[in-house]
Amino acid sequence: MMPPYDVLVIGRSCVDTIAVVDAFPRENTKAGLSQRLVEGGGQGGTAAACIARLEGRVCYVGRVGDDDAGRICLDRLAAFGVDTGHVQVVPGGCTPEAFIFVTASSGRRTIFYEPNTLPRLAPHDLPADLLTAAKVLLLDPETTYLADLLPAASRPLVVYDAERWRDGMGTMMATADFFIPSRDFLADRHFGRRPGTLVTGLDRLQERIRGRLVATDGRKGAYYREDGQWRQIPAPAVNVRDTTGAGDNFHAAFALAISRGDDVPQAVGLAVAVASLSCRAYGGRMGVPSLEEARTLADTLTPRPLPR
Repeated sequence: MMPPYDVLVIGRSCVDTIAVVDAFPRENTKAGLSQRLVEGGGQGGTAAACIARLEGRVCYVGRVGDDDAGRICLDRLAAFGVDTGHVQVVPGGCTPEAFIFVTASSGRRTIFYEPNTLPRLAPHDLPADLLTAAKVLLLDPETTYLADLLPAASRPLVVYDAERWRDGMGTMMATADFFIPSRDFLADRHFGRRPGTLVTGLDRLQERIRGRLVATDGRKGAYYREDGQWRQIPAPAVNVRDTTGAGDNFHAAFALAISRGDDVPQAVGLAVAVASLSCRAYGGRMGVPSLEEARTLADTLTPRPLPR
């Protein structure tokens, strides 16, 4: 029997308040806003919305408070068609919020976020029938601790978003089938910090993980290894308004592609296309393309060898 979901996403939900400024101000000054909007956010929540937009069958698992912010999170996920039946609403809990300042001229953003104070998920929150209800399990950075709770067998393929080094990372390195860090993660752990050492750093990290390594690098696209050679799929030129959520959308598209049977080069190509196109609008969700538009763009992206 086919699993009812393509991807099961576990991770953070929050509310994003996005403020657009002409230029990011210095401290102790004032600056006017040219635009402001409120949208659902969080790595897991945004990834789930992206998968649904790409016609994927997706279930989101996480926790929100019984406050206005929690209701916004659930309403926005439902609006995208995400199954939220396994979201836990914590009585008296405080749903985190983030405040994102986007510089209009560059599309770059500065994020101030509230740490998540909601209780962590426990083993009983992840029953076996739920874990086997999807082809792929996408874990966001806040769920690193779940590596100790996942069964070794009878679970879907695990895609892990390695935003930065966290406690328990060693266990996640031994668990994830696809370990996807950013260039910041590589630099933070001294993998490829200096120019010209990126390939060496990728090789060193691949030696430490059990699964496949794929790395994202912002406007430079993403890297993966095929037939012993590291390759790069550069990001296409798009009209960038806001890079918020681009990484979340990369992981979402990659996970969905893997669930549909794409190989790693195809999955990376689709993920680069989706992440790039998602930057066309403010916030992490409204710029996500249709699956047809994303695949059309992905077909134009040509991998190239990454020089040592």
